[in-house]
Amino acid sequence: MLLRNWMLMVLLAVPALRAESVRTSDWKEKEGEIHGAVPELLVCADGRKVESTETWEKVRRPELLDLFRKYCFGYNPVGRPADLRFERDGEDTPMPDGKMLRRKARIRFSGPGGEASARVLAFLPQNAKRPLPTFVMLINRSGERKQWADETRAVKHAAWPVEQIIERGYATVCYFVQDFDPDFGDGFTNGVHGIFQPDVKKRTKADWAGLAAWAWGASRVMDWIETQPDLDRTKVAVIGWSRGGKTALWAGANDTRFAYAISNDSGCGGAKLNRMKLAKSEHISQIVKNIGYWFCGNYHDFVEREAELPFDQHQLVALIAPRLVYVGSSDKDAWAGPPAEFASAKLASPIWNLYGKKGLEGKEFPAEPFTAYLDGDVGYHLNKGPHQLNAYDWKNYLDFAAAHGW
Repeated sequence: MLLRNWMLMVLLAVPALRAESVRTSDWKEKEGEIHGAVPELLVCADGRKVESTETWEKVRRPELLDLFRKYCFGYNPVGRPADLRFERDGEDTPMPDGKMLRRKARIRFSGPGGEASARVLAFLPQNAKRPLPTFVMLINRSGERKQWADETRAVKHAAWPVEQIIERGYATVCYFVQDFDPDFGDGFTNGVHGIFQPDVKKRTKADWAGLAAWAWGASRVMDWIETQPDLDRTKVAVIGWSRGGKTALWAGANDTRFAYAISNDSGCGGAKLNRMKLAKSEHISQIVKNIGYWFCGNYHDFVEREAELPFDQHQLVALIAPRLVYVGSSDKDAWAGPPAEFASAKLASPIWNLYGKKGLEGKEFPAEPFTAYLDGDVGYHLNKGPHQLNAYDWKNYLDFAAAHGW
């Protein structure tokens, strides 16, 4: 409770903080304080203030996208492949519950290094009004495919509650990120890296890494959704948990066709503000040591130098404006840094104000779990428990969509 009360004071003071950058190893601030200057959201590189949506869209937003590409996720060498094609995997299958249909498809593409395909699994409500708002779920690990995405629905898991989503009148689609690129350090020789950049000797420190490849996959799923007349292409959400939450934010930042991006417990490299000191949370030094292949080479240069990053994660959240964004945290998930996830969402909020929309202004980091902020275009809640994605999280994500006319 003392930490949370301290955080309330810190977050209220965030906009005024403009200290000099310092090395992470030299941090002497108290737990929950912010180190160094929080990078300006609404000031362009040339010093111009962003006072119109036109300046944001034509100048500041492209600047920020470029910073994240260059120093965090890497530049993609390809967009939509010229030979991208979709194959239906059988006819729609009515499920035993009588409430939904199952649809399966394959996404196929090729490049200089060969060919690949990715599976798509979708469930659609039988009787809801068409076209259907749709939630795209990223499935991260091999075990999750079996536990979360059983196509027979004999096995059900709270992390992808298909029945709960269908009951609300929405469709839901999942894809397995490792169909696009493996989740291990392979030297960028397999998956889409090997297909589109087969000569690894030509890779630079600014080339795309794992998270960027998975986000690229989300866009290919969106391409498929656009071919389905009964899915509403204007109301598609992308959601991920943990590493999937980082991916969902980057997918939403890059692909404006996603009308709603959801980050659940995304932590370092996702929604967690790098410059907030939380001793038990993950920092760049730890994430690049353990899973550095998620990020481009330039990101590794900021080990013990978080306060020198040319960006921070509130700017990643802001790249989704003026569309919907939601950040979910869990109170026992110290590794993801819930106070710093909230800080990013709050610090990103002024860009929604520029569009005449509402962010998290006036809100404070929740003093207790099971607190949700759903009344603006930037959502946030604090769940109770460890690193997880469950029915409480999904209830809020679905309620948030419904509150915005989905």
